Amino acid sequence: MRYTEVSMRTLAERLKEASALLAPYAVPIAGTLGRTFNEPEDDTRFPFQRDRDRIIHTQSFRRLKGKTQVFVTGQGDHYRTRLTHTMEVAQISRDIARTLSLNEDLTECIALAHDLGHPPFGHAGEEALNTWMQESGGSFEHNHQSYRIVTLLEERTNQYPGLNLNREVLGGLLKHRTPHDHPENMMDRGPSLEAQLVNIADEIAYTGHDCDDGLKAGLFTLENICSIPLAAHAYERSRDRETSLRGSIIHILVSDLYDMSSKKLNRVRTLDAVYASAEPLIEFSEKMTRELGALRQFLWDHMYLHPKVLEKSTSGKEVVGALCRHLFSHPTAKVKELQKKTQGALEEAVKDYVSGMTDRFALAQAEESHLL
Repeated sequence: MRYTEVSMRTLAERLKEASALLAPYAVPIAGTLGRTFNEPEDDTRFPFQRDRDRIIHTQSFRRLKGKTQVFVTGQGDHYRTRLTHTMEVAQISRDIARTLSLNEDLTECIALAHDLGHPPFGHAGEEALNTWMQESGGSFEHNHQSYRIVTLLEERTNQYPGLNLNREVLGGLLKHRTPHDHPENMMDRGPSLEAQLVNIADEIAYTGHDCDDGLKAGLFTLENICSIPLAAHAYERSRDRETSLRGSIIHILVSDLYDMSSKKLNRVRTLDAVYASAEPLIEFSEKMTRELGALRQFLWDHMYLHPKVLEKSTSGKEVVGALCRHLFSHPTAKVKELQKKTQGALEEAVKDYVSGMTDRFALAQAEESHLL
């Protein structure tokens, strides 16, 4: 067989080729909003590929492996952490984006960064930090903290603060926030389709894997969860195919999302129309929304509010609260460094430091300071 020499295409040629695969309402491969600080383009990588690489090489991303999703670290190696959840969201998001001819690279960036701001001990840690910040007139919300991490706390150069990600990625991280919260960040527009789909992929991922983790932990039985129509339908499908309940739930949800979203997308023709839309364009049907709501309620009642989970959540909440109070009274060099870097109040520096901890490090710090 004769070898044929392959010539390397230019970045401009590859951008043009990749852009031709996108729907007209997708965010272009190179984006349109740019970065906060101008910088030269890469020789070979597309703009959002560079953003992805900047995100996954941060300390905040690596620490996700030690942060609780629902269960506290130590209950078993096979339960989800924030890192495994993030990877599942990224996988589902990319699949949806490719099927709908949207920007996969942008979708992946938003998915990989969406949980960077989560503190240790899951939502219990978030509640504790919010309580701590409210005492000084502030608040804590993980989407805002994710944005703060990539725009200020993480470093890659001394030329500008943060990672200098494209504004479309920043907009995706603030998908739950309003123009009033961040008017300087060009949030006076609706979210891109890529941001909308990551938001839903997040829900699809945690619904599927929480059912999986809850069953493995013995918090409820298969018979219990199959009293819910969506789970019963998924179990039927999984039994026929000899696959997992989790996988069937994800398949059913994604299939419904495709059907409903395709109908809504037929009414838009441009990216500007997406930004101007007053309603979501990526969503489930009304029937599926009801069925998913019933399954989520089941998980609240039988998993998130289960005595075993609440016991560990309460313990984690107490650790986070105790660390905040102790570090405020006795700020460490790291806390002082964060305060100097951000030019903010000491309470906020404490929040930034504690929210970045893994479960294990938070417990070790609490023990070392005799807070336990």
